[in-house]
Amino acid sequence: MQNKKSKEVVHKCSLKDVLDVIGGKWSMPIIYILSKGKLRFKEIERTIEGINTRMLVKELKNLEANGILTREVFATVPPTVEYQLTEKGERLLPSIKSLHKWGQDYA
Repeated sequence: MQNKKSKEVVHKCSLKDVLDVIGGKWSMPIIYILSKGKLRFKEIERTIEGINTRMLVKELKNLEANGILTREVFATVPPTVEYQLTEKGERLLPSIKSLHKWGQDYA
């Protein structure tokens, strides 16, 4: 039987918490694409095959809320919106690139 302290440690670092942030179907592709640098909304949408606008908006909001990326809006007509990874998001890149390579090797 585990003691209470070890349960707290496991809970704070759980894989479930990580997957809540980046476990969406489109989160990792978005992060991977943003590793190239700052991109506009439409550039992201065109680059990710199969994503629809509603899902892209949902995933971007989740990633922004969790500090993985930043969103910058410019006062143009129509409004221009750019996204880029934060330092926290960039720290995910080695893991995501490793998963991407694994997928290429074993798909």
